[in-house]
Amino acid sequence: MGTAAAAAADVVIPACAAVGIAFALWQWFLVSKVKVSAYAAAPDNGHHGGPVFRMEDEDEDVGMGGGHDDDEEEGAGDRNVAEARCAEIQSAISVGANSFLFTQYKYLAAFTAIFAVVIFLFLGSVHRFSTDSRPCQYTSGRTCKPALANATFSAIAFLLGAATSAVSGYLGMRIATYANARTTLEARRGIGAAFTTAFRSGAVMGFLLASLGLLVLYGTIKAFGLYYGDDWEGLYESVTGYGLGGSSVALFGRVGGGIYTKAADVGADLVGKVERNIPEDDPRNPAVIADNVGDNVGDIAGMGSDLFGSYAESTCAALFVASISSPGAGHDFAAVAYPLLISAAGLLVCLVTTLLATDMCKVRTVRGVAPALKLQLVVSTVLMTVAALVVSFAALPANFTLFDFGEVKQVKNWHLFFCVAIGLWAGLAIGFTTEYFTSNAYSPVRDVADSCKTGAATNVIFGLALGYKSVIVPVFAIAVSIYVGFTLASIYGIAVAALGMLSTVATGLAIDAYGPISDNAGGIAEMAGMSRRIRQRTDALDAAGNTTAAIGKGFAIGSAALVSLALFGAFVSRAGVADVNVLDPKVFVGLLVGAMLPYWFSAMTMRSVGSAALRMVEEVRRQFAAIPGLMEGRAAPDYARCVRISTDASLREMMPPGALVLLAPLLAGTFFGVRTLAGLLAGALVSGVQIAISASNSGGAWDNAKKYIEAGASDHAKSLGPKGSDAHKAAVIGDTIGDPLKDTSGPSLNILIKLMAVESLVFAPFFAAHGGLIFK
Repeated sequence: MGTAAAAAADVVIPACAAVGIAFALWQWFLVSKVKVSAYAAAPDNGHHGGPVFRMEDEDEDVGMGGGHDDDEEEGAGDRNVAEARCAEIQSAISVGANSFLFTQYKYLAAFTAIFAVVIFLFLGSVHRFSTDSRPCQYTSGRTCKPALANATFSAIAFLLGAATSAVSGYLGMRIATYANARTTLEARRGIGAAFTTAFRSGAVMGFLLASLGLLVLYGTIKAFGLYYGDDWEGLYESVTGYGLGGSSVALFGRVGGGIYTKAADVGADLVGKVERNIPEDDPRNPAVIADNVGDNVGDIAGMGSDLFGSYAESTCAALFVASISSPGAGHDFAAVAYPLLISAAGLLVCLVTTLLATDMCKVRTVRGVAPALKLQLVVSTVLMTVAALVVSFAALPANFTLFDFGEVKQVKNWHLFFCVAIGLWAGLAIGFTTEYFTSNAYSPVRDVADSCKTGAATNVIFGLALGYKSVIVPVFAIAVSIYVGFTLASIYGIAVAALGMLSTVATGLAIDAYGPISDNAGGIAEMAGMSRRIRQRTDALDAAGNTTAAIGKGFAIGSAALVSLALFGAFVSRAGVADVNVLDPKVFVGLLVGAMLPYWFSAMTMRSVGSAALRMVEEVRRQFAAIPGLMEGRAAPDYARCVRISTDASLREMMPPGALVLLAPLLAGTFFGVRTLAGLLAGALVSGVQIAISASNSGGAWDNAKKYIEAGASDHAKSLGPKGSDAHKAAVIGDTIGDPLKDTSGPSLNILIKLMAVESLVFAPFFAAHGGLIFK
């Protein structure tokens, strides 16, 4: 049975990845059928030196008020003009995003090359770069490959993970910038067509990333296996470098992209909305293009790399623990590859779920947008539960043994099914809790909006309180997952629980990417001077997208907590630490310092956003003062200068936080030893999760409170508005404070706790052999 099951696994895993890639390409083809053409007949309105965005013009009814009241009134000429403007705006956003990512990736290429050498030198020095075979650490009586081979293959795996993470971010950015204007143009046909285009575009990103990650990891295992042969212990130890590479790039992508987007967003909002009282995404605002570029490099490319890192790390942790179990010792590939099979099944489940939204149960009204997205979460969770049950009984033996922490634990296949299921449903609970605290359909956000009546101070107080309260349910959900996972299958149970939460990552990413695409679509509609009805449709998509983005961050943070704990367990096992006793002063010192690191990291990223936003505000003010006719719409602003400010600031400011995260485990392990490092990881995990959840949800609530007032969809909202009222200005200030919390510091913290843990796992042999210089 083992040989047949292994052969089946070798077929199923790459086949599912291929199906996922094919489905993504098919969705991309469907999106491409919406044509965006720059018509030569488009008037230039007398403006030169910049894109032809929406300006007041005596010959066209597309002034600052929003154009025609009804899009059905547009003639062929108006449609051609709108398409030409959309094409130009899309091109400007795409060029800015491409320029930033290519520049960022040049820096990251140099970093990954240097860090790969560091990995090789540290791990190779464990046994003085010996080429002699050595006794296996976990399987007695067997001989494993030389330590030098592990150092070499760990460095190669690191480079592969970094490359895959970079490609994931780039592909996500490409499809987002390809789809934003198409979503805008489809809004002319109705809310359903626009939703389908935006969601299909998000699905392209989700399926490409999930399929690519699965395929490259499977290919890496098979390629490395040609050298390692029967040495599965060394094989899966070296593969952990793949997760380290993915998270390293994700950290810089998240921090750099977050600084970029929030510097532009804060600058655009403070001067445009508060000082000049002009609408969001108004083309007169010099920072508007940089703001829209930031949505793609931060919320799309950054999130893509982030969730890829979580997937890679959870899979690598599970594979490593499985390799030292009885299936690993018996070379049962189907059982060891159980994490890969769960991910493969998740792709098929997400495919069915996506078709449900785009083809079977189409959105037809504005009210149907949010329920359609919520249905994706529920259906994918239910179907994945069934799929996990099938995979668990098909791939795993009825009984097997796990070896970790020096103990032997008997595990049944249904135990692992429950571990996957608890991770899945905990993710759903976190998602719904996040929605409750960040959607303006519920009382928490409406209470925050109501607090704006008495000014910005009370708005900030209510928003902070909401964020702190929103931590309660997610932490309990994570705690239950940890307890159930560890009770049933020790540290392996926690690893597969994390994988369960990420098994529907294709759908999660589709929902998350839908938000920034819709946000960009609304901005393009505003800048292109399209009709008020089209703007209302894109605003409805954007409002739902804000909540889904918050849900995506909740999933990322929740999975990061489980992934980090699984990596922590693998590190303790690989480093040979029998127990972690908090009464040990070496451990407690690490615990305190580790709990402090998320605050230090947040301070660095918040200050980076603040200093970059300060320069952006000064530049926007300068242009309004120095360019005659800009406020009246008779002259075009210098968008490129604001894009350059965000690019330069993000590339410069992303280095110190990244250095903090990467150096902390290296310094702690080298100078203070593995026990202090274990405390450091535990402290960072416990405090980092709390801060990340509260920061993300406070920021999301402030954002949607502002949009609630702007939409004026209820009597209560109308009593707080309209735009430009004192309550609205207070809401804008709250939103501005929340921007770096929800899009820079908060999301980056989950990478901090994962990256520190996986880095410690990769370098564990060095720390165990040579660490603790000071305490020794």
